[in-house]
Amino acid sequence: MSRELNTIFIGRKPPMNYVLAVITCFNTPDINEVTLKARGQAITTAVDAAEITRRRFMKDLKVSKVNIGTDTVQQEEGGTRNISTIEITLNV
Repeated sequence: MSRELNTIFIGRKPPMNYVLAVITCFNTPDINEVTLKARGQAITTAVDAAEITRRRFMKDLKVSKVNIGTDTVQQEEGGTRNISTIEITLNV
């Protein structure tokens, strides 16, 4: 998780690890919104985590916003590379 209590950065772990993080965030007082952020191949993990949480564990959870975009990353060899990004915002 990040410094912001309601933001979870998705990486290479299995989706269930992030599902647990989402549920933990919503069990924290005064948090009604959680954002999953991912880029590249981790986008599929972010979508899986959001859908597993919504369909199996928190039936009243809603996807309030989905932002997609592209980040430009510098390569070690020189030049740049475009990487897709996604932000999924979940609300209770």
